[in-house]
Amino acid sequence: MVANSEHNVDSKNSGASEGATDPGATGPHPGFIVLLRHGQTAWSVSGQHTGRTDLPLTNIGEQQARDAGERLRRAFPEGFEPNHVFVSPLYRARTTAELAGYHRYEVVDELAEWDYGRAEGRTREQVAQLHGRPWKLWDDGTQALEPSLDADWTATFPDGKSYHVHNGQGETLQDVYERTSSVIEKALPIVESGQNVLFVAHAHVLRILSANWLGLDPDKARIFRLDTAHYSVLSQYKGDNVIERWNC
Repeated sequence: MVANSEHNVDSKNSGASEGATDPGATGPHPGFIVLLRHGQTAWSVSGQHTGRTDLPLTNIGEQQARDAGERLRRAFPEGFEPNHVFVSPLYRARTTAELAGYHRYEVVDELAEWDYGRAEGRTREQVAQLHGRPWKLWDDGTQALEPSLDADWTATFPDGKSYHVHNGQGETLQDVYERTSSVIEKALPIVESGQNVLFVAHAHVLRILSANWLGLDPDKARIFRLDTAHYSVLSQYKGDNVIERWNC
């Protein structure tokens, strides 16, 4: 695994010589699945769980998205076909895709962030206080939180804009893992034909998708740190699904 490097990983160049010298190689060299997390939001700074609340990017997040686009163009100079770019329906992801230079894309509902339910809009410490005991998302899940935490409320930001927040049942980790399977199924024929795919979405759903790609248990996704407006690359190597690069 190579992290935080800037070498070109265009699929039509990297690995081409390997296919030529490998007597067992048949068909095109597999393409890449590129995962781009959206830029900074107010709640990614504060540590509040941001699942389905439709927050915008901060000014810093907007610049992060532009910078991420530049890094992706250096790594993938031939770009991505418009019908190979898939984006979460949430505004912060769509804005990131567009500011990064990918204006034509397909919205894929299954790329929405984990629905954190009763933790939405709250920090882990706030949830623990309301819950009456320590709570960790990966260990305890959303279902451990009592229905008494259900609420609908309005978050108002310093610029005066308000956003609706819903605290309900939420999704289990397994729920999210299973819906990423349909996203992988969408990408797999493209990758196997030697072309690249770009997913623009959110930290947790992309980490869980990566665990699914690698055949790991869903909770292993916690070990994959993915910072705002950073990208990672999944690929295939000698018949195995692998990580090509991470958190770049």
